[in-house]
Amino acid sequence: MKLTLLLLALLTVVGMWEMARHRYYRRQIKLRVHVNGSRGKSSVARLIAAGLQAGGLRVCAKTTGSAARFIHVDGTETPVVRHSPPNIREQLRVFRQAAREKADVLVLECMAVRPDLQWICEHKIVKATCGVITNVRPDHLEVQGPRMEDVCDSLGGTVPRGSVLLTAENKFGSRLESIAKRRGSRFMITDPASVTEDDLDKFSYHEFADNVSLALDACEECGIDRAEALSGMHKVLPDVGALTILPCTQDDKKFDFVNAFAANDPESSIAVWKRLGFDKTGAVALYNNRADRMRRAKDMAPIFVKGAVPEKLVVVGEATAAICELFARCGVDKNDIVDLGGKTATEICDELFVLANGSTVVGLGNIGGAGHLLIAELEKGETS
Repeated sequence: MKLTLLLLALLTVVGMWEMARHRYYRRQIKLRVHVNGSRGKSSVARLIAAGLQAGGLRVCAKTTGSAARFIHVDGTETPVVRHSPPNIREQLRVFRQAAREKADVLVLECMAVRPDLQWICEHKIVKATCGVITNVRPDHLEVQGPRMEDVCDSLGGTVPRGSVLLTAENKFGSRLESIAKRRGSRFMITDPASVTEDDLDKFSYHEFADNVSLALDACEECGIDRAEALSGMHKVLPDVGALTILPCTQDDKKFDFVNAFAANDPESSIAVWKRLGFDKTGAVALYNNRADRMRRAKDMAPIFVKGAVPEKLVVVGEATAAICELFARCGVDKNDIVDLGGKTATEICDELFVLANGSTVVGLGNIGGAGHLLIAELEKGETS
């Protein structure tokens, strides 16, 4: 019993020391931008960091999306190495590194999913001078739901106190505004119309006006001119999960592969499908399934009947037989469903050159596992 009490006392002291040290590092970083939301967090974090760097600030940033990265003050980036499952204590190390690099600003993507941990990330760790919530979408409903209002409140856990909240969310904007007011923070919904098609055309990948407008507002809050910030954003290195198009060739066969894996909720997937004109021209959909994201497949299934109807629906990844049955039950023609579960990335590529020759393949669902492997295979020779 005495040993147990001694260990508890020791852990308490260590925890208090760790938080005291964290508060010291946090005080060294005057501007702290905390980016949360259902979609686009990594892209928006990168855009904000690039815009602030263009304005002459010393910026560190950390993304947590498809592949976690730490961006240093000199603009270089390194992968975030994890020897155990992701844990929000990781953010303490990020603050320490940013302080050591004498950063003026730290742009941090929220890495928590659970509502209580999202609250802790903001109110115990970050204490943002500028809060950002990109949008509210139906994802992680098993943790943040079941209602969309619950998802909004969960994401609202990162609304800062006595600061400002920026968002591109319209449907649940008033709900987020109420949370901001309770916490004494200003509230602003960004205007995507302020970003022109010419502005978007200057990106090396397909970026969304919502993301750019939101990032520009965040830069402005940090004292950087919009034109100056936008010039820096145009040079940004896209996130692994960013919407990119990869031309693929094999002998006399070819197709374009659209990496839209990060748009893994129904609303975002339909938005990508329509933005690229596939509702008019047609395309092949490739759905990558993860065994721990079966609920996502159920949510996505209806869009393949109405919203993002593909020429063929190719299923890869885990538990593909069950997913093919699910899609068929939801109304997708069985003859249009192609099960490539169990095949290697090379074999999937070979099948795609036959199925989608002269067309476009749109990757949806999840990037983890088969998605990463497929993209790596396609990028080898684009594809030789």
